[in-house]
Amino acid sequence: MRGLFFKIFAIFWIAQSLIFIISTALIVQHRFPRPDILMDSLFSNLRNQARESVDAFETGGCGSLEAYAAIHGQTIALTREAGSSLCPGMPDLAGGSGNGTRFPDHIIGRQVGQQYVWSVPFSSATNRNYVFLLARPHAPEGHDPYPDLLHFAFPQLPVAIAVGGATTFVLVLLFTRPLVKLRKAARELAQGNLRTRVAEPASKSRFFRGDEFQALVHDFNHMAERLESLVGAQQLLLRDVSHELRSPLARLNVALELAREDADPDTEIETHLGRIERETERLSKLISQLLTLSSMEAMNQVNNFGPVLLNELIDQMTPDAGYEAQQRQCTVSFHADAECAILGNRELLYRAVENVLRNAIRYTEENSEVEIRLAVVTEEKGSSMAVLEISDRGPGIPESELHSIFQPFYRVDRARSAETGGVGVGLAIAERAVKLHHGEMRAYNRAGGGTTVRLQLPLVEGDDRQRQERKITNPVS
Repeated sequence: MRGLFFKIFAIFWIAQSLIFIISTALIVQHRFPRPDILMDSLFSNLRNQARESVDAFETGGCGSLEAYAAIHGQTIALTREAGSSLCPGMPDLAGGSGNGTRFPDHIIGRQVGQQYVWSVPFSSATNRNYVFLLARPHAPEGHDPYPDLLHFAFPQLPVAIAVGGATTFVLVLLFTRPLVKLRKAARELAQGNLRTRVAEPASKSRFFRGDEFQALVHDFNHMAERLESLVGAQQLLLRDVSHELRSPLARLNVALELAREDADPDTEIETHLGRIERETERLSKLISQLLTLSSMEAMNQVNNFGPVLLNELIDQMTPDAGYEAQQRQCTVSFHADAECAILGNRELLYRAVENVLRNAIRYTEENSEVEIRLAVVTEEKGSSMAVLEISDRGPGIPESELHSIFQPFYRVDRARSAETGGVGVGLAIAERAVKLHHGEMRAYNRAGGGTTVRLQLPLVEGDDRQRQERKITNPVS
């Protein structure tokens, strides 16, 4: 959202700055007249000065002309023709000495040395012809006209851009703040907090009442309420059905034992009773898993956290797992690169790892090995994580279904799952337990066949790094 904020702000600010610059250019265009108007004004001013200079000369001679030049602070001269100055005390601006050049018939401007000299022909009231000369310092060819423009635009243009930028910042802030709240709420909803709601703004202004943002907030809250209702109803149904099934299942077990006492062990009835007992045990296990999953889905957090050493936890379960693996002519090995201590609920963690491990044993090929590896990785943010990987040599999982195996009752191969006794609940329980410990769980296929399930859990803050660096190798077969 920060990127969207700055993008919108930059677009608005650049647009307003361009508007102010164009407006300033238009003002400058109207402020300064066109070149033809400038030249008309200049020639008119030169003729007036020529007339005043000739009047001063004819009235008081050279002294009066010099006084006129001093009063106006100008460098001027007066000649009868385009020749030397009539007054020896005044500068020779004609660049000649009365060489008899023809009398000019219009105003002429030319460069003489470091000056630009204007020659203005003028006829006095006594019908005498004069040439009025006015000298100005010549501007160099590289003269930059932009400082004059900046002088005109300062400080109006910077102030206008600053005010426009502040206004744009406020407008963009009004646009992006509701989106930031919606994004935060959507993230919490995706993490499983179905009670997340966005506070609807109680705007009293008619202008802002019922705008698109308020409608979006209302629709989001309605969606969250609907999701909470549906998921809550599903969890309640699952929990109630599981509880209701326990009573008839218990009565069925009692009836099974009574029937077994009355049946002859050598008859075919005993075979059928054994079949009923196995299916009853399977149903009882399924009901227990459903109740566990239902209770974990209702949890938002686990309060009774304590330090748990994953190495000891895995060491405790590997003997039973190895015995179960022997029934399928396979082995289990455990390799740890470091001691990993985390904060968590030992019972939930044990159940999560055990479900993943038993699932790997169930699907691995005969005469193969189920590998357990424990290591420590450091993320980009600098936090250390314990990584537990459980790998099998089974048939693998299609890439498109790797993210779906953690859903309840999801089975990649229904026929094979029924054969091995899986119902698709164990991985869902494990994934929920890892999430309650602020961890992450995912699966990927191994090179050469098989699947690896990776559990990533945060280590205890401030854990001794020397313990993590101590190498441990503890294979179990």
